Parts: sequence; C-alpha cells; structure tokens
Amino acid sequence: GLGTMGKNLLLNIADKGYAIAGYDKNPDAAKELNSAEASEKVKGFTDLQEFVASLQQPRTIIMLVPAGKIVDYVIADLKPLINKGDLLIDGGNSKFTDTERRSKALEEEGIHFFGMGISGGEEGARHGPSLMPGGTQDAYERVRPILEDIAAKAQTEPCVAYIGPGASGHFVKMVHNGIEYAQMQLLAETYDLLKNNLNLPYSEIHLTFKRWNEGRLKSYLLEISRDILSFKESGSDGYLLDEIRDVAKSKGTGKWTSQFAMDLQAPVPSIDAAVSMRDLSKYKPLRTALAASHPKLDASDKPGVATDAYLEQLEQALYFSMISTFGQGMHLLARASEEYNWNLNLGDIAKIWRAGCIIRAEFLEVISAAFQRDVHLPHLFQDIEIRKLLASTQPAARSIVSDAIHSDLSLPVFSASLNYYNSLRSRRLPTNLIQAQRDYFGAHTYEKSDHEGTFHTDWSAPIDS
Repeated sequence: GLGTMGKNLLLNIADKGYAIAGYDKNPDAAKELNSAEASEKVKGFTDLQEFVASLQQPRTIIMLVPAGKIVDYVIADLKPLINKGDLLIDGGNSKFTDTERRSKALEEEGIHFFGMGISGGEEGARHGPSLMPGGTQDAYERVRPILEDIAAKAQTEPCVAYIGPGASGHFVKMVHNGIEYAQMQLLAETYDLLKNNLNLPYSEIHLTFKRWNEGRLKSYLLEISRDILSFKESGSDGYLLDEIRDVAKSKGTGKWTSQFAMDLQAPVPSIDAAVSMRDLSKYKPLRTALAASHPKLDASDKPGVATDAYLEQLEQALYFSMISTFGQGMHLLARASEEYNWNLNLGDIAKIWRAGCIIRAEFLEVISAAFQRDVHLPHLFQDIEIRKLLASTQPAARSIVSDAIHSDLSLPVFSASLNYYNSLRSRRLPTNLIQAQRDYFGAHTYEKSDHEGTFHTDWSAPIDS
C-alpha cells in the first residue's frame, strides 16, 4: 500500500541506504513513489507479480493497508506469488486475534508472518516511528537491522524491540492506543476545567500547558495540545478549536483494549471511561436537548481564580492520573503475557515508547527504571519510586476531582484514575456483599475468609434470635 503511511515508511527505509520496491493498484501512487527524492533506491509497481519478482529472496513484504478483511484479501493475492521462508509483515492496526489466526494459517504453509504495531503517524513513518514487531525470533533477526535503522531513537537507542511470538506485537500496539485514548481524554478534561471552571483564556491555557511540558509532564500529547490552543487560521481572529465540533471519532483500538482487558479480567477503568466519552460525544442532539432541560447547578463552589497554588495542584493531579493510566496499561500487558505465554519484556516496551510514538512521555523513563529494578514487577504501583510519586500527588488528585464535582463538571478519566488507585490498594472491598447477593438469588455459593471450601446459605430461612 502506497498511501501516506506506506510511502513515508518506504522513503524512510530508502534514506537508510536500502533498495526497496512499493506496490499500489493506484498508478498515481506508484508514479509519485518513482518521482520521490530517493528514486534511485525506490521502484514503484502497479503489477503485483512484477513487484514480488523484483524482491530479493527470501522476501520481506510489509503491508500497510486498513485493518480488517482487506488484509486477508492482500494475503490471498500474495500467496500464489511468494515462497516458503518469505516474511509478510502487517503494519496496520489489526485486531490481535485476526493476526493470531493469520499467523497460524501462514505458518502451516511455511510463510513467516508478523503483526507489527507502528506508532507515530505519517511524520513518524517518514522520520522514525516506534515499532512493535511480534512473530518468530528468527524472522525478526532477518529484518532487525532495517527496523533498528528506521526506528526513532531515544538517547541513541532504537525504539524497536522483538516483542514476542504470535500476535503480541499487535496486542502491545492496541494497549498503546488504549493508553493514548485515556491520556487524550485527560488533557481534554484539563482543558475543560481551565476554560469552563476557571474561565482562563486560550492564551493562558496555552502558557500553562507550555510550562507543564517543560517539566515532568513532558509528552507529545501535551505538546500538541499546547500548540492547538494557540492556533488561529490565516485571516481569522478566533481560535480554530472553537470551530471544531465536539464529536470525537475513533478507529476501534481503544474499544478493543477495553474488551480484551475484560476478557483477561485486568481492569483498565481510565481507558474504559475514555472510550465511553468518545461514544457519549456522538449523541450531540441528545446532549443539546438535555442541556436545555437539565441546566447545570449554580456552581458557587467554583475556584474562580487560577491561582498558582491551584494550577500546581492541577499539575499534580494530571501527573497522578498519567501514572494511573500507564499502570493500568502495563498491568494489562503483564496479564496478557501470562495468559498467552508471550514472555513480554515490559521494560523494553517502555523503552521503545520513549520516542517516535504518540504516547511518548518523560514518565516512560520512570517506568523503564522501575523494570530495571525488578524485571518481574507485577504492577507499577509496587515500585518504590512510583509509590512515592503516587503518595505525593494523590491529595491533589482528590482535591481536583472533588472541586469538579462541586462545580458540576465531569472529569471521568481523572475520577476513574483515582478510583482505580483507591480500589487497588484496598485491603478489603465491599464485594463480599456481591457474593452474598449472588448466593441469595442464584445459589452461586461463596467462600469464607476463615474457612476453606465453598458455602451456600438458605438466606430466606428464619434466623434464630
């Protein structure tokens, strides 16, 4: 595929000195590739058979096409033209279960298949993405030099690593995208609070984000949010952000993260809330009607003034919530690694997210250091340094969420991030009542804290006084 991502990735590879070929059914796309600046190392084709024949054997073919059935169609077109030992790489955002199915089917025919997550958008593809390849170790070694050359660099280290067998690469990319959903929503909630609760002008919100991005909150998503908040179209006095409709779209990877997390019984409530808010935003007519019939409360408790102390509290709350969302995502990866026998190296995954990808952030250095201290760390919250960070920032998170509730403002991902922390560190949860309820209406039995085995009670029987 020679769309924006495919073309840019090919030119990135050519820039590193490799001769490459590209194929697209669209003759204009192939023509554009042939006229590219790296044309002496690049050849574009519109005939699939000629394209495959031009490749050195054993061949390596990267597919950059939309996820879904089209991947199967492309594989079906390629299979008669390739040989045993060739390697197909799906660089799209495919569902990991589809990748697992394709990998097993092609393995039976002696063809290697990789699901490789690619993050960084078109800019990353052209100048250095974060790459998450999963498949056989031998096939990875064949392409490792190329992938290391084209990947983004974090402190000179390439942002690519062998993720693991099967569909592990696409699973890791899916979780990356789930974390991305949560952190985008966190920044949207922060913007909402600053604009509608503190009545800050865009210029002040821009400066606040700029200042935060120079500290421990430094991240790509905060950086682009800072830029968006100062953007005006040529000839316009107003900010473009005010003209953008408040209906968020998605391509499904956040939803998949929530779905598969539930299958693995690994709670990711911040990601769940972010997915739900994108869905809720789509009900614009209903929201408009309810806004008229259910007016907001008179929020007399609004902070009113964006004091330095309050903004410092908000920075701490945002940092706390960032830690929580990363903690949820990394725990989901740990559960998947255990369930699917992938033996994921979570420290390596944190390292390859430090540059090139959408969720790159200063905090990933903290995560990487945590897994250097304990490669088998069950949860980020158990790391001694992260425990200190959570302890120092959680009071601010509580205060910000509480203020928002009193001000009739919704901060669903801030709240979910805090509630996840509160619940996960609870020695005893009220779920004993749920077990009793299940036994009462369905005889599902329950366990006792002080006795082995399972028990059932006839809850309607008279109680001896």
